Amino acid sequence: MANTRTVHVRRVYDPPAQADGARVLVDRIWPRGMTKEKAHLDDWCKQVAPSTELRKWYSHDPERFAEFSRRYRTELKDPQHQDALAHLRNLAKDRTLTLLTATKHPEISEAEVLAELLRG
Repeated sequence: MANTRTVHVRRVYDPPAQADGARVLVDRIWPRGMTKEKAHLDDWCKQVAPSTELRKWYSHDPERFAEFSRRYRTELKDPQHQDALAHLRNLAKDRTLTLLTATKHPEISEAEVLAELLRG
């Protein structure tokens, strides 16, 4: 059987779904206007988020997503990021994992890059 993990990407502002499994916020900054109660988080893994410099450079510009993804994957090779990535892999090992982000376009976010890596 293939070792394919079920990893979803959703906005933290969306209501929790039955199929979410473990819900983990992967943004470095807490989402504006969101309470811990409303977020229904199992974890906040801000150590896996992109550097402030990369995040500001990217600015969620769709035309920069491919380059952002490449640079972020490079950042993820450093030891601090590796520990956080290992933690996410462990969470996804035997259950569904939902990576949450505050961005309006989760399909071009760090959460999507992480999901692709974790599914791999």
